[in-house]
Amino acid sequence: MLETIVLVVHVFATIALIALVMLQTGKGAEAGAAFGGGASSTVFGSAGAGSFLSRSTAILATVFFATSLSLAYLSGKEITPKSITEVVAPVQSESDSVKGPADVPAAPVSNSSDVPTPAGR
Repeated sequence: MLETIVLVVHVFATIALIALVMLQTGKGAEAGAAFGGGASSTVFGSAGAGSFLSRSTAILATVFFATSLSLAYLSGKEITPKSITEVVAPVQSESDSVKGPADVPAAPVSNSSDVPTPAGR
């Protein structure tokens, strides 16, 4: 149950982290704003979206690393090392597998006259 919750949070954090990284502009794009790019009329103010997106990315990266470590810890707790002798089905004892003379059916006896001979003889 806990592993499922952490996995869902991990997937959402991964998708949001990818989206935030794709939304961020490169460092070269800020040079255009110095020549009247109109950055002061953005939704995030005159400082731009850089600080908001950087903080959000840092928070989501922390959540991503925390959920990654949690999933690794939770998946390691479920594995119980077993010996190969415990995994393989136990072998029957020799007394069960060896049949005594009373348990073996008698072989059919055939007369030598009943045995067909090769055609050339």
